[in-house]
Amino acid sequence: MTRVSFLVILFLSLYPGSVLFGNNFTCYISDFPLATIQDSLKENQVLYNGRIWRNLYYQVNENQFLFTNEFISGSVTISGKTFRNVNLKFDIFKDEILTPLEPGRILQLNKELVDSFSLSFLNKTYRFVKFRADSINGQMRYFNVLYNGKTALYLKYSKKIDKLSIDGQYDKFYQFTRIYLLKENAIYPISGKGDLLRVMNNKKEQIRDFIRKNKLTVSEKDPESLVAVVRYYDSLSQ
Repeated sequence: MTRVSFLVILFLSLYPGSVLFGNNFTCYISDFPLATIQDSLKENQVLYNGRIWRNLYYQVNENQFLFTNEFISGSVTISGKTFRNVNLKFDIFKDEILTPLEPGRILQLNKELVDSFSLSFLNKTYRFVKFRADSINGQMRYFNVLYNGKTALYLKYSKKIDKLSIDGQYDKFYQFTRIYLLKENAIYPISGKGDLLRVMNNKKEQIRDFIRKNKLTVSEKDPESLVAVVRYYDSLSQ
């Protein structure tokens, strides 16, 4: 059997009649040259690289996903190649990205190969990058980019399970977030204005004045409130 024949048979077995992988793209085998089919197979091998996902927490109330339990549109960059209009879920309990593989099956993308991804939800795009917050003990994890300049501001979404199984209650997912500031290649956890001023110690008085004059409320409960302050801090260094 030739290589081309094998690819055609593989293509037909994987996508009988058409291809439908979150991009709403339909391709009939008779309409496409073999070179196009081979290119499509190569791209799918890059994108659909991972393992089958199974929900081990179906008995826990709520869910482990960011924003919604449904797949939402996004993009993902894998080994430097960006795939757009991909249906994704972000499991923030396990810190993994999922995409539909076929009816009834879900693929957990290979985290080692993922560079970054984005999610579009309620007319807003959230961009995520992967890095290690704890350079000694931490694993590579995904962080939402709030601001990216000379200094960078990141938000980490996570979920934990609240054990409520006693007294006839059920366990439940709850969400929490942590803020991180990247300054001069060092990462700092930020829990409020005090932490922010300590990290920006070299411009502390200017930052205090900026917050006061603009009547800003800087709070961990509102991570976006830190963006203007960090942007101003960067402007002082220009």
